[in-house]
Amino acid sequence: MSSTDDTAAAAPAAPVTPPTASAAPHANGNGVPATLQLRRVAIDTYRENVAYLHRDCEVYRAEGFQALSKVEIQANGHRILATLNVTSDPRIVQCHELGLSEDAFDQLGLARGHLVSISQAEAPASIAALHRKIDGERLGRDDFHAIVRDIAQHRYSKIELSAFVVATNRGELDREEVYFLTEAMIASGRRVDWRERLVVDKHCIGGIPGNRTSMLVVPIVAAHGLVCPKTSSRAITSPAGTADTMEVLAEVELPFDRLAEIVREHRACLAWGGTANLSPADDVLISV
Repeated sequence: MSSTDDTAAAAPAAPVTPPTASAAPHANGNGVPATLQLRRVAIDTYRENVAYLHRDCEVYRAEGFQALSKVEIQANGHRILATLNVTSDPRIVQCHELGLSEDAFDQLGLARGHLVSISQAEAPASIAALHRKIDGERLGRDDFHAIVRDIAQHRYSKIELSAFVVATNRGELDREEVYFLTEAMIASGRRVDWRERLVVDKHCIGGIPGNRTSMLVVPIVAAHGLVCPKTSSRAITSPAGTADTMEVLAEVELPFDRLAEIVREHRACLAWGGTANLSPADDVLISV
């Protein structure tokens, strides 16, 4: 065999071709991944946006993320805030991926595998007002609007949400504070003008298992010609809320346009309020 052949036989195997962009995150000028591939993690986190990163992910190490911290995920104008969970199990999320819980994935509205960026989320603008309320101070209109706006945008952690609920209950709100909080809750959601002289609602404190007065009262009121667009919650303190029970008989997760159509035709409805976006802050608060 010639010397040329000897050299070829002794040469090391060709290097493995590195992963393509479809299988690895994009990188910035320093070689640190700037984007990760989106992955849906089939975990129901009950109305809390949760993101998952692998412990060996370069982005996790470079950015100094901590478990349970708030992060911001964005791409193509889509953006959500989430609580970060860190895992060592590649079956949940791999190093080149960013996992999102079911609710968070649906809220972001992007396809699996889409490249997204993740960064540290800024502290809620209203956190100082929350601290004052925890200290027992009276809050004004702007304070409540700022707090409710941050809650509706999922900027509060479960701990901060719990602190707000306890602080407002422990010190009791005066009449003006109740008004400001109610006004802020309304402003955070979608408002509806039914163009009727009188629109009525039936409400109770809830928490009594088997108490289904709404399912009796609403059709009676509508039969007398009054407009009663009733939205109810799912279970909070009992095995099934009014919306859960009604769902046995009819669809309750109604898009806003469909809900409005039913009310105009039948003078009433009985639906779950979460899909109508009428009070998004309330949907977050009742989950803690």
